[in-house]
Formats: sequence, C-alpha cells, structure tokens
Amino acid sequence: MNRPAQPPSPAPTLAAPVTHYENFPVASLLCPPQLRQPIAAIYGFARTADDIADEGEATPAERLAELDAYREELLAVAAGRAPGARWAAVFGPLQHAIRAHGLPVPLLADLLSAFSQDIHKTAAGETYADRAELLDYCRRSANPVGRLLLHLYGVHDDQALAQSDAICSALQLINFWQDLSVDIPRGRHYLTDADCARHGVSRAELAALASTPANRQLIAENARWARECMLQGLPLVHRLPGRAGWELRLVVQGGLRILDKVDALQGQSLHTRPKLGKSDWLRMLGRCLRM
Repeated sequence: MNRPAQPPSPAPTLAAPVTHYENFPVASLLCPPQLRQPIAAIYGFARTADDIADEGEATPAERLAELDAYREELLAVAAGRAPGARWAAVFGPLQHAIRAHGLPVPLLADLLSAFSQDIHKTAAGETYADRAELLDYCRRSANPVGRLLLHLYGVHDDQALAQSDAICSALQLINFWQDLSVDIPRGRHYLTDADCARHGVSRAELAALASTPANRQLIAENARWARECMLQGLPLVHRLPGRAGWELRLVVQGGLRILDKVDALQGQSLHTRPKLGKSDWLRMLGRCLRM
C-alpha cells in the first residue's frame, strides 16, 4: 500500500550560532537578547555567501552561478515564498527576521553584489585604481551590515548612518591589511594602483611578497587610513543604547587592535596574518571602559 507523500519540513527559524573566527563579537552576550537571532541570521546569510564566493574548488563561472541562485532565493523569501531545501538553514531564519523586523532587502542584495565583484576581479586579475573605487566596494561589502544593525536598533538619522559607514568601511579595510599574506597569493589586490604608484611599489614585488622599505611604508599608510576612518565613526558608540553600545565598543576596539598588530609587524603582514588572542581581548575590554 502506497503511503501518501509527506509535506516538506518547514524551514528552521532559528539561526545557527556564530562559530567562525572574527575580530569582534557577533550576536554576543553583550547584544540585546531580542536582537541576537536576527543578527545571527544576517551573519549566516553573509557568511554563506562569502563561502560560495571564496571556498572550495569551484570555477569563477560556477561561483557566479551559485551566487545568482542565492540572490534569487533571497528575492523569493523576501516576497514571501517558503525557503527551498538547499539553503533552508540560512533563509528560514533570514525570512523570519525580514518579516519580524522589516529588514531592508536591498542592503542584503548589496552584499551579494560585492561578492560577485570579488569573483570577477580575481578571475580577471584586476586591481583597484584608487581609494574611491575601493570605498565603493566597501559601500556594498561592509556598510550594509552596519546599516542593517542600526535598523534593528531603531537608529535612522543621517549622522548615525555616516558614522556607521565609516566604522564598517574601516573594518573592511582592516581586514584587507590583515589578510595581505592570504589575499595576494590568491590574486586579490586591495592595495590600490594609486597608492602603489605613490610609493613606487610594483605589483611584481607584492606578488613575490617581497618586504621592502617602500612597501612597508605603503602598508603603514593604508593602516593609518583605516584608523582615520574608524575614528571618524567612533562617536557612534555613545549613540547606541545599553548593550548595543558596549558591543560596538568592542567591535571598534577589535579593529583598532588588529591595526596595532599590523603596525607592529612593520610590513611583515605580507608574510604573517595577525590575529587576536586572549590577552588582546582583555586589552580591548580595558580600552572599552575608557571610551
């Protein structure tokens, strides 16, 4: 006797816990409890898209096709359709967050645009012409996350948005200067043509990971740029209420501490990826108390 087909299981609405290494807390105990799940859902969406763009052995064309399918799934769940089985663990919680909190879907789509750009540029061996072009990438790769968080916190004024953009762009730049030893061998170049030319640094030198006085100055100057961006956004930590403000303090201090380590390496971040250890987190907590 044939049994009737069982309906598909509903997609989960709870996001997986954050386990990937980051330079700052994500949906931590400092985060307002009612916002931990939507923040974890946003993180899971971005983390999975980043893995599609960056992990495994897929060809650029295959990665782009996957991201296109991922984008279609985002638009489908935003329109109210049930998540498909493939990424149900991502889009179930995200759909719940979109419905419960009215998350702006274009900001989520901007993240996917940035991931696609990474694939195109890497495949073509392209570089960034200048800081304006690199900041446009940050506008889509990082700034949407801060704006989504401000949306959850109920903060919408232009000054707060500009300060959030400054912090998020700084975090993206910091990640670039932290990951030089990883990105350059993989054909990803975020040190701009204009900056390299100003310091007399060739792409060949960087590709060889050759440590020279010129590229040490190049890295140091870009680290200062990232620090200046972070300090522009720093007043936002005093605008966010309660736990949210304290978590943002740790986010800011995590980025600044990585920059301390980049500076201390004096150009050797071409060979070594600086990371935060337990003693760094204690130092960051102390700095948070003095902000």
